[in-house]
Amino acid sequence: MKVVIVGGVAGGASAAARLRRLDEQAQIVIFERTGFVSYANCGLPYYIGGVIEEEGALTLQSPKGFWDRFRIAVKTSHEVFAIHPDSHTVEVRNMLTGEEFVETYDKLILSPGAKPIRPALPGIDSDKIFSLRTVEDTLRIHSYVRERRPSSAVVIGGGFIGVETAENLCELGLQVTLLQRPVQLMNNLDYDMATLLHTEVREHGIDLRLKADVTGFEEVDGRVVTHVAGDDPIGADMVLLAIGVAPESHLAQEAGLELGIKGAIVVNDRMETSAADVYAVGDAVQVTHQVTGEDAVISLAGPANKQGRVVADVIAGMDSCYLGSLGSSVIKVFDLTAASTGLSEKAAHAAGIDCDSVVLSPGSHAGYYPGAMPMTMKVIFEKQGLRLLGAQIVGIDGVDKCIDVLATAIQAGMRGDRLKDLDLAYAPPYSSAKDPVNMAGFMIENLNRGILAQWHWEDEPNLPRDGSVQLLDVRTEGEYERGHIDGFVNIPVDDLRNRLGELDRAKPVYVICQSGIRSYIACRILAQHGFECFNFSGGYRFFAAVTEARRGSANVMPCGLEK
Repeated sequence: MKVVIVGGVAGGASAAARLRRLDEQAQIVIFERTGFVSYANCGLPYYIGGVIEEEGALTLQSPKGFWDRFRIAVKTSHEVFAIHPDSHTVEVRNMLTGEEFVETYDKLILSPGAKPIRPALPGIDSDKIFSLRTVEDTLRIHSYVRERRPSSAVVIGGGFIGVETAENLCELGLQVTLLQRPVQLMNNLDYDMATLLHTEVREHGIDLRLKADVTGFEEVDGRVVTHVAGDDPIGADMVLLAIGVAPESHLAQEAGLELGIKGAIVVNDRMETSAADVYAVGDAVQVTHQVTGEDAVISLAGPANKQGRVVADVIAGMDSCYLGSLGSSVIKVFDLTAASTGLSEKAAHAAGIDCDSVVLSPGSHAGYYPGAMPMTMKVIFEKQGLRLLGAQIVGIDGVDKCIDVLATAIQAGMRGDRLKDLDLAYAPPYSSAKDPVNMAGFMIENLNRGILAQWHWEDEPNLPRDGSVQLLDVRTEGEYERGHIDGFVNIPVDDLRNRLGELDRAKPVYVICQSGIRSYIACRILAQHGFECFNFSGGYRFFAAVTEARRGSANVMPCGLEK
């Protein structure tokens, strides 16, 4: 059996290695159009910034290594430019010599990945405007930065590559302007959680401009000028274009394979395309979202590697299938870590799901053990049945651990209130006896049982100030004086029982504290004294971070621990 693989990065390389472990006799050939194989796309920005010092560290395997260990023939700088499913052949071009030839196959695996989006804007062909997708792209940018010594850069796009590259250029000492057309960075996050990142990048000196619509470029006096609708032109020594990627599916389209959303290749759960003996994996394919069951395109390395394993199993005659993707991801943004899994709240609403969320601010480990760091956690769940839909966490430490627990719970189909029952490891240096994930479960259970009702930051502008409701801040007087929401009166929680006479039982009470703990306690006191009470989800720190960042302030600390 001869297996030809188009593309030798995550999905293709994983399929090849797995297939060899299952079938020692198969003839396996990989064609990769770049000069490198099995490289780490996710590490590319960190080579530019010097965090990864050695170029060789970017490649996990070499053509020689593939042959020596697996007897897999890897042909780099070879582009497959046509597929013929009827004759089981592909046409290949050696990009170094121009030679073209026909290769036969018994099984064909397409792993072409995705291509950076480059809109047809005036001046976009300048050699000072870069994209970042391959090792060659990285080497080009790395060389430009080291040789030209640019002092400024414009980064266009606030997704993973844009944010990571902006950070790395900033750490090299460049003055960085980060332009994002939407209202927030990192579209996988909800706006409120993304504001924590807005504050972080601004505090580190990046000029973040949201709702920035780039209209074109021009070179002036050796620099590239970026034109933005409704704003002044921005001159810089270089520009990185990172506005997203599109499935690299033109080969599949020309061969008559079925395409789906965003032009992605349609596959079934065995990674089979619409053509016999042709499979596809990675960023170019359409998958099923595990939460909604709907079609999705999720360009991440984890799913690509798993898909490569599945297709190798199938070709080897095993019963294997790909269950779909949650889109779990994590990113470093200076001192913060941001992670998400499943659906955001906005995505759940867009899918027509009636959902709610809880926001909490736990520590990374026990507060009495030195070094506990704050994190802000948002967990989204379906109101009817409490099915877990998604989660987002922003913090300094412990973020990756908690998001992985939540991703596992979502994939297992757990109800949100069952998070309280998870038996998670605890020791003071690592977690708390009430783990942050358990705490989210406690909160969801309280909401479901009617022990607690809540309100959210977006409700604040619509709260009546005419006296028909009561607005209560239960922090200390000092905290209240350092900042509070207009219209909220201050009664510290420890004084509340003695000052109940100042409140009217006939009017609902909306309560807030610093992180949500004291306001919850206040609501329990009030509810048992005949008041209708609503607790703010997330606390004043979260409210201030969201609303101040919305006004463009860079002087808001991330949500933290209860003081």
